[in-house]
Amino acid sequence: MTEEQFSPHMGVTEPRQSAQRTFEREPARRVFAAELREARVQFKDDADEKSPSYVLMPTGVRANRIFVVGSLTEKERRGDQNVFYTARIADPTGVFYASAGTYQPEAMQQMAKIEAPAFVAVVGKPNVYESPDGAVRTSLRVESITQVDGDTRNCWVLDTAGSTLDRLDLFERVTHTTDATHLPGSTGGATPEDVQKAREHYNTNPEKYRRMVYDALSQLQL
Repeated sequence: MTEEQFSPHMGVTEPRQSAQRTFEREPARRVFAAELREARVQFKDDADEKSPSYVLMPTGVRANRIFVVGSLTEKERRGDQNVFYTARIADPTGVFYASAGTYQPEAMQQMAKIEAPAFVAVVGKPNVYESPDGAVRTSLRVESITQVDGDTRNCWVLDTAGSTLDRLDLFERVTHTTDATHLPGSTGGATPEDVQKAREHYNTNPEKYRRMVYDALSQLQL
C-alpha cells in the first residue's frame, strides 16, 4: 500500500464508473466507529450492477469506502478451504469489525502478517447486513491494511473529528433553512441532499455526535 493510501491527511480514492462510462475517483470517507455502528441505509444511485453501493451515515455523508486508523485488538483466521480473516479495530469511540478473504487476496495476505496489538490503517468497503439473530450490523470488507504508528492514529482522529464537525455544521444549517440552494455543495464529504436523507432516515441528534467527537479528542495523548 502506498503512502497516499494511508496518509491521515490525504483522501483515499478508487475508480468510479459514471453513466458516461468514464472513471472518477471515489473518496474513502473518515468515519468514527460509533457513527458507522449506527448506519442502517445502504443504496445505489441507479440499477446498473456496476454502479457503486453506498452506506449513508447519520451525519449525512455517503460512503462507498471508509478510511480507518485504529488499534488492531483481535485477529482470527477462519475456514479451511475458503480461508478468511476477521479483525476488531478500535478507535476512541468504539470498534470496527473487518474481514478479508479470498476475494481480497492482497488484503488477506497483508492482514495475515500483522499481529495484534498494533496500530493499523485500513481502507475498506462498508456493508450493512442482518445477523442470524435479526440484529442489523455493519462491517468493513478490507481492501488494504498497513501497520502504522501512534502518531498516524492521532492524526486520523484529529482529521476525522474535523470532518465530522464540518458535517454536523452543515446538518444544522440544512435543518434550519428552507432553501438549501445557497449552502455549500459538499462539507466534510456530505451534501445538503444527503443530509436531508439522513434526517429522514435517522432522526439524527447532532449533539450526540458532537459529544462523540469531543470524547474522542479527550482521549488523545499528543
